[in-house]
Order: sequence, then structure tokens, then C-alpha cells
Amino acid sequence: MRQLVKGFAQFLVRGRVVDLAVAFVIGGAAGSFINSFVTNLFSPLLAAVIGQHEFSKAKVVLNHSSITYGKFIDSTISFLLVAGAVYFFVIVPSNRLALNGVLSGLSSPTLKKCPECAAEIPKSARRCMYCTQVVEPS
Repeated sequence: MRQLVKGFAQFLVRGRVVDLAVAFVIGGAAGSFINSFVTNLFSPLLAAVIGQHEFSKAKVVLNHSSITYGKFIDSTISFLLVAGAVYFFVIVPSNRLALNGVLSGLSSPTLKKCPECAAEIPKSARRCMYCTQVVEPS
């Protein structure tokens, strides 16, 4: 039983499950924050500008069926804000780090680059699996 627990702990550390769990929790919190912002601040301001009493309850009645387009617009705005936050706070900085060469030093210790095609291949390889170029083993 002790070895089973030890193996599970190694799996958690090796698979970066803890990092993924933290990212998931922070992402959920950020999503809740942005949804609250849209529901409690942005939509009432938009409703005041348009002249609607409560924007999330805006609807159209069509043949005794009500289509609540206000909630859909709130959800769309929330989605766009979350997507924008992910883009500007995750994608853009990681692209800048990659372009500046900061991330190039983070390559795997078991891989090397092929001098011909620049693909990552195992360090013990004698021939590139992509371009079949002969390479010197490390």
C-alpha cells in the first residue's frame, strides 16, 4: 500500500497535475470574476446607455414564446472578455518569451536538434527520424 501511495505521488509530480489543478482553479475564479463584472457592471451601464431597465431581461415575444436575447449578449460579452484576457495575458507574453529566446533553454534534456532540419530528436539518435540526416550522438 505504501508503494502504491508513493507511485501515485510520483505520478502527480511528474505529470504536473498540481500545476494543471492550480491553473484550473485560477481559470474558474477568473471566469467568475469576469461574469460578475459583465452582469453587475457592464450590462447595467449598457442598459442605461440604451435606455433599457434591465438589459439581461431584454426579450422579444414571438408567437407567445419569449426570446431572451439580453442573457445571450451578456454571455457573449463574458466570453469575449475571457478570450481577450487569455490572449493578452497568456498568449502574447509566451510568444514574446519564445521570440526572445527565453524559452529555447527550456528544451527537454533527452532531446537535441537536428542540424539539417532543426527537428527535436533523441540525444542518442544517429540519424534524424524526419530528414534521415546522419547526426552525431551526444
